[in-house]
Amino acid sequence: GAVVAGTIATSKYYNQTIIMKFTAIAALSLLGYASAFAPAPKANMQSTELNMNLKQIIGGAVVAGTIAIGVATAEPVNALTKSQIQELSYLQVKGTGLANRCAEVIGEGSISPKTGQKLVDMCIEPKAWAVEEEIGRGGKTEKKFVNSKVMTRQTYTLEGIEGKLTVDNTITFNEKEGIDYAATTVQLPGGERVPFLFTVKDLVAKGNGNVFKPGFQFGGDFNTPSYRTGLFLDPKGRGGTTGYDMAVALPGLQSGEEGDDEMFMENNKVFDVTKGRIEMEVNKVNVEESEIGGVFVATQLSDTDMGSKIPKKILTKGIFYAKVE
Repeated sequence: GAVVAGTIATSKYYNQTIIMKFTAIAALSLLGYASAFAPAPKANMQSTELNMNLKQIIGGAVVAGTIAIGVATAEPVNALTKSQIQELSYLQVKGTGLANRCAEVIGEGSISPKTGQKLVDMCIEPKAWAVEEEIGRGGKTEKKFVNSKVMTRQTYTLEGIEGKLTVDNTITFNEKEGIDYAATTVQLPGGERVPFLFTVKDLVAKGNGNVFKPGFQFGGDFNTPSYRTGLFLDPKGRGGTTGYDMAVALPGLQSGEEGDDEMFMENNKVFDVTKGRIEMEVNKVNVEESEIGGVFVATQLSDTDMGSKIPKKILTKGIFYAKVE
């Protein structure tokens, strides 16, 4: 009995020692982790308002006059510059969400680009989403943008976008390549989920001057490809370029002269390409690193489920980063 009691006491001692060592190691690791992502000292950061006519951007929405959309540009904790991000190892970035963040820009200078130069490493990070809905009040309905919650994990930021600049009296940016689309889903307050392809494909953005400086605005239209591709098969095995032509399990509803009317849009898949628009405003310029940063507002249509659903209008607000090369 004494031997057994001694063994148990020794075991408890070693278990407690191991737990204490593990706790100390974890604390040190967290301390090092926090210091690695401590925000760098910044100049005075200000919140700017991106003023634009939403009638032109949204089109069809009930908005009277020009209103201001405020997007806070004060960077949250752990915002890093491009040079600081490049100093981090893969393991330091992994699992932190930093890869889904756009780099911050420090400075308020100006850059005068020339024709033939490019915007590279462009990053567009959404911060807020809203979906246009019909709201009924007092027997009347009106269209309003309802704030929504993003359901997609941290993979919705566009990155590595680049394109050529054309400069005369204005600056024109032509988007050519990069990770310029991201499948995203947002959820309305009632629980409805709205998928859409966040993108700026084929963007042609024109500015209001020929110098990148705080207050410079540029924007334009872009194409929004279908959320689904031709090889996608729905639960009934129907697709755009492959799969069944009709729902095989429901032949009675699709026979006769008018039997296919109710399911025509479900059976005939289409690859919809719609238009979107983005407006951007520069509020930070780092002349030494040739970097610009600012805020954006974008509107586009949601997924049509390959033609079977009526798309909703999506409003996205956030920040962007780019480098002049």
